Amino acid sequence: MSFTLFPDTRAALATDSLAGLSVGDARGAGHGPPWRWTDDTEQACCLVKALTDDDGLDRDHFADLLGRHFDASRGYGSGAVVMLRQIREGTPWPIAAAAAFDGQGSAGNGAAMRAAPLGAWHADSLVHAATEGARAAEVTHAHPEGIAGAVAVTVAAAVAAAARLEGQPVDLLGAVLAHTPHSRVRDSLGRATTIRTAAEAAHELGNGTRSLALDSVPFALWVAAHHLDDYPGAVQACIAAGGDMDTTAAMAGGVVAAYTGADGVPGEWLRAREPLPDWVTG
Repeated sequence: MSFTLFPDTRAALATDSLAGLSVGDARGAGHGPPWRWTDDTEQACCLVKALTDDDGLDRDHFADLLGRHFDASRGYGSGAVVMLRQIREGTPWPIAAAAAFDGQGSAGNGAAMRAAPLGAWHADSLVHAATEGARAAEVTHAHPEGIAGAVAVTVAAAVAAAARLEGQPVDLLGAVLAHTPHSRVRDSLGRATTIRTAAEAAHELGNGTRSLALDSVPFALWVAAHHLDDYPGAVQACIAAGGDMDTTAAMAGGVVAAYTGADGVPGEWLRAREPLPDWVTG
């Protein structure tokens, strides 16, 4: 990238991405207005709060925020509830994350669904975005596939935000492939480059039904790549595919809003979304 970002600009880019993520999440969750957001948004708020408090990612602070603010009624999986309660009660996050799923670590999509604002924050360096995407994922996801999914979404949002700032066309999936570690997630992203329709993408890549990074990240990024200037179209494509609609719409929405800015999110959708918590907006 050929530009340098100042802290206020980083925060503004991350906030725009958070708006897109949270509206996609809340609309995808399918509740009537006000649209209630889920754990996707709650975790993304913790990530944005950690970034803005420290002008970068302090993982101990991020873990503390996750443990302090998690609300099990927001739709967390049972494994995440156990882990975050452990962190809240004082277990160091590396131990809690490594112990998940009988010591395999989580391969789920939790780290990916919160990651887009982190990518927007690092729009000036895809290498740094990938590194920080992995570091942020490791707070809760010790499995390589969970980490790879988070890196992919982080890089995608960084690419999108950079394209917005530079006014240049972008090969989003190509850039993501170049920075995602070797994994089944990366293999699936490679297949995504040959797919033409959303229905084919959902069929071939998955729509999040298994709540894994593997079956949600490639589809969400296919949607983002094909609707990069059309936020409503991206969210509606995720909803039409079914499955874990709030999560795929959160990922795609966070990436697309990094490109369009919050102005790309329909105002009536923003007003219909439940307000974000005071501790992140204040």
